[in-house]
Amino acid sequence: MAEAHQAVGFQFTVTPDGIDLHLSREVLKHIYLSGVTSWIKRAIRFKNGILTGVYPASPSSWLIAVIAIMSTMYARIDPSLGMIDTIKRTLPVSDYMTVQTQTVLSAILFATGLWLSLILMLRYILKALLSYHAWIFESHGKMSFCTKLWLVRLSNMFSGRRPLLYSFQASLPRLPVPSVDDTITRYLESVRPLLDDEQYNQMEVVANDFKRDEAPKLQKYLILKSWWATNYVSDWWEEYIYLRGRSPIMVNSNFYAMDLLYVIPTHRQAARAGNVVHAMLQYRRKLERGEHAPVTSTPLSVSLTPSLSLFVPLRVFRSLPHFPFDFVQHLSDRKHLVVYHKGRFFKVWLYYGGRHLWPSELETQFQRILDDTTEPQPGELKLAALTAGNRVPWARSRLKYFSQGVNKASLEAIETSAFFLTLDDEAHGYDPDKLRSLDLYAKSLLHGKCYDRWFDKSFTLIAYKNGKLGVNAEHSWADAPIVGHMWEYVLATDCFHLGYTEEGHCKGDINKGLPPTAKLQWDIPLECQEVIEDSYMVAKEIADDVDFHGCLFDEFGKGLIKKSRTSPDAFIQLALQLAQFRDKGEFCLTYEASMTRMFREGRTETVRSCTIESTAFVRAMQDKNTKRLDLFRKAADKHQNMYRLAMTGSGIDRHLFCLYIMSKYLNIDSPFLKQVLSEPWRLSTSQTPQQQLNMVDINKFPRYVGAGGGFGPVADDGYGVSYIIVGENLITFHISSKFSSPETDSYRFGQNIRQAMLDIRALFDQNDKKEM
Repeated sequence: MAEAHQAVGFQFTVTPDGIDLHLSREVLKHIYLSGVTSWIKRAIRFKNGILTGVYPASPSSWLIAVIAIMSTMYARIDPSLGMIDTIKRTLPVSDYMTVQTQTVLSAILFATGLWLSLILMLRYILKALLSYHAWIFESHGKMSFCTKLWLVRLSNMFSGRRPLLYSFQASLPRLPVPSVDDTITRYLESVRPLLDDEQYNQMEVVANDFKRDEAPKLQKYLILKSWWATNYVSDWWEEYIYLRGRSPIMVNSNFYAMDLLYVIPTHRQAARAGNVVHAMLQYRRKLERGEHAPVTSTPLSVSLTPSLSLFVPLRVFRSLPHFPFDFVQHLSDRKHLVVYHKGRFFKVWLYYGGRHLWPSELETQFQRILDDTTEPQPGELKLAALTAGNRVPWARSRLKYFSQGVNKASLEAIETSAFFLTLDDEAHGYDPDKLRSLDLYAKSLLHGKCYDRWFDKSFTLIAYKNGKLGVNAEHSWADAPIVGHMWEYVLATDCFHLGYTEEGHCKGDINKGLPPTAKLQWDIPLECQEVIEDSYMVAKEIADDVDFHGCLFDEFGKGLIKKSRTSPDAFIQLALQLAQFRDKGEFCLTYEASMTRMFREGRTETVRSCTIESTAFVRAMQDKNTKRLDLFRKAADKHQNMYRLAMTGSGIDRHLFCLYIMSKYLNIDSPFLKQVLSEPWRLSTSQTPQQQLNMVDINKFPRYVGAGGGFGPVADDGYGVSYIIVGENLITFHISSKFSSPETDSYRFGQNIRQAMLDIRALFDQNDKKEM
């Protein structure tokens, strides 16, 4: 391999006079610098580990405790109540351990123990404070005395040093297990508007039978698991929802994130990729050192934002092998990435001389790949289609054809890379002058050509030839807010910190001494090529069936909605219910993802947005009922309360899911759980958070806003809707469905959403006129 020849540090020649040894000073210099960098990393991680381990105290507080105890001893005061003397008697007496040394050492040991005890006490207090969730259920602008007292105490806890990424991990409470009675009651309430009287009575009987017979035993075991496991949901959710599935993950599981909506910082593909890859390496370095600040919010901000929703992206930049069942492989400090361009795979080193490659150096490497005119090897062009098709053929092929020789080495290079980069040969992005430009952009990010993204990687970075970007992310390791956090950092760093020259190149000198990129080698037999083609045809059928529509709603946004004293999320969800009813003439089970990040290892919970109150409002809108605004407010309040319950661990679906998994382990047959888990979500929705980092002032730079991201349809005859509230005056909707369903049409649904938003606003406008 080319990089191996570049890395030769010495050569020797055998002569009659002996061995003539030739050392390369340049290579030895790089080896030395790499070693220094490695030790610096270890030192920083060790230091940050200590800072995190003693939080909310600080290492310097240990010295204060020691000085305080020593000073009391010189004042002939024993604050230890005899414990120092007890420690002193246990220490051995020797020539090196005088009586005075014993006394000092005993005092230091006592002070250290006291200091550690205080840290544990502070952590327990912090955990108790973070377990208080009553403030979430209070009306906006109205704060009880208990909440005010809690907020003051919490502010005092945070008034010290700046926390690191993992500082709060030990203090986050565990996700509580709801009671069976509460879960069954809320479940029956959620399905009431979807069932007629006879169906509901039958469901009520089945639910009560489950509550009486199977539930008590399942609940006991689940509570036992919650005591033992850090989070009683997350491990099963990851395994059974994501890793055990054998259907394709492309479209069905993976999701995407778009670039800035209006701005392309440079049209040079290699330069844009160079800046963004360097920004990702900066993000990874801060992540591995724990230097990212945890995302926090308090009741002093928006009343619907979770308190101290501590973002901890523990598993970013990981890859996903898959046999016999998929599993997440944890890797750290990977020093290369793999680039795909026109059917070829290239390995690019990310370090040079013990440091990250600069953006200009990365641009040079990527430009070399773009200029490479070699043809793909047999079977190489569509190789990544294996990751887009069914999982079983891929798992078998991986074992049979990629377990030895060059295939094993090349596959290992891909799966152990920091991430995967596609230098796409197409141009995409939002163009207001081109019809469906946003639709085609989204489809390209979601599935591409079905063979030009490595769908198993934690994420694939896509750089288009016009300088536009995007990300396709695998879902098992993280949810959208985690990828969004990284993406916000990367885009802000790219545009406002790294920048470009006037010609559009990356800033910095060009290093011509970089080792060349290495093209991965493959020896793919015809039998494997047939499997690749079969996987490609499966994936292409799925991709061709995706009906996507991107809708930019700019008539009004969060600013006007909040003036009406309504939660923007509740407003949009009720508009979706109205649009769904107008689209299909009926209501359906609706999924909205809510985060449970206030709990340790929390991921998501479901908010069932189709409620008795929301259906009453929708029917009133169709009937032109005069009480429409009152019904809207009741439905919005109901939605807010359900969202708060989900955030605070009192949701329905994760509890029922875990009870179902427990019933399988215990071989308990439950008709109720089977029916619940088989119900289709014909409207699946999710809000992608924006401005988690506040690195860009969008009021000052209104064009530097992201377009958000989306996902594929969940049900064959349903819609997938991702929406992003951008600033004060823009909401973007990413709508997906299937062409094969005669009941759905993504463009039609987008128009229904737009009209529903305007109709609900009209209610407030009419009310304002009456009050005037």
